[in-house]
Amino acid sequence: MKALWLQRLTCCGNTHSFLNYEGLEYLFSRFEYFYHPSLSLESEEEVVERFLKEDFDLLLVEGAVRRDDVVLKELSKRARFVVAVGSCAVYGNIPALSDPEVCGLNYRFKERDGLLEDPEVINLPGCPAHPYWIAHTIFLLMQGKKPELDQLGRPKDFYSSLTHWGCTRNEYFEWKVDAEELGSERGCLFYHFGCRGPLSYSSCNRILWNGVSSKTRAGTPCFGCTEYDFPRRGLWETRQYAGIPAELPIGVSKRGYIMLSGIAKMFAPERLKNEG
Repeated sequence: MKALWLQRLTCCGNTHSFLNYEGLEYLFSRFEYFYHPSLSLESEEEVVERFLKEDFDLLLVEGAVRRDDVVLKELSKRARFVVAVGSCAVYGNIPALSDPEVCGLNYRFKERDGLLEDPEVINLPGCPAHPYWIAHTIFLLMQGKKPELDQLGRPKDFYSSLTHWGCTRNEYFEWKVDAEELGSERGCLFYHFGCRGPLSYSSCNRILWNGVSSKTRAGTPCFGCTEYDFPRRGLWETRQYAGIPAELPIGVSKRGYIMLSGIAKMFAPERLKNEG
């Protein structure tokens, strides 16, 4: 497989994440040719000039892009598969907040208003994307298999479940037992500390970071970095109206939340309230 990884408006966080993949040496051994501006000795200009003249297998783009990026448009026509690596490349994200000419490959935030109308891009949002998400997607494409995608072009293997699923704090969430402070080993972070786990799609609590942890396991709220509206104001707080979160967990009605949360808090097991 011949692959070209290009960087645009980026902090290079997805590159750093990718380099944490444990099987990286084996992955690289499977490429016929792999170019990355931070890892390769060749100049990007000469590599791009060559790839503009031939068909190749995989174009990976890290970072938000500008609408006048003719080179990426032409390269996408030559590539068999195109992958947006990280939320900036998918949605435009932080660089797009202050510049209407900046976007993602297919999307600008939630609108299908990105650089490329075609082809359909395989989107791997995250700030950064998990190294396993990147590597597993590449392995599938090496076999000529395109992952099953959701309505936003994200592989269902990684983005079909809520980040909340698999969280070790779920029992606290169900019984509405709140964390008292950030970094606490106990309590739910949704009600007061802005946790977006029940509102975001990712496998962060099922495919752990570095094989051992996730934000919520470390006592930090999920910031919903895989979603189109990241980053948002007040990352560390939950906006509330009359004690009810302004944004309720996906699939929960306001009426149902009011009824169930009141009962849950009243009958929460003492062992949860008194831990630690």
